[in-house]
Amino acid sequence: MQTASAKKLGTILVDGKGRTLYLFEADKSTTSTCNGGCATAWPPLLTSGSPSVGGSAKSGLLGTSKRSDGKTQVTYHGHPLYGYAGDSTPGDTNGQAINQFGAEWYVLDADGNKVDLS
Repeated sequence: MQTASAKKLGTILVDGKGRTLYLFEADKSTTSTCNGGCATAWPPLLTSGSPSVGGSAKSGLLGTSKRSDGKTQVTYHGHPLYGYAGDSTPGDTNGQAINQFGAEWYVLDADGNKVDLS
C-alpha cells in the first residue's frame, strides 16, 4: 500500500498497483461487513503475509483482520480496505461517496481518515 495524489481529493491511499482504496462506513471497527455481492463490487484488499507501506502511508496504522471466509484483509487506521470494481485504471476514484450496500464508501487520506468533501 502507498499514497498517490488524486484530483480534487488530495493525497489518498492506493494499493501496490496504484488503484484507489476505500473504507466502508458500515464496517464495525476492523470487522468487515462486506460479503457476497458487496465483496464482488468492492473487492477486499487481501494479504497472505505482512502488508507493507510506501509513500506517505504510515506503517503504524497498518494492520490485518480475519474475514468471515477466513481470509486476511488489510486494515489501515482500523478500517478494512477495499478496491472498487467501477475503477478501471489507477487513479480512478469512481467509488468516492457512493452509498451502496447500506452505507457510504470513501477514499482514505494518509492518516487513515475518510476524505469527505461534502
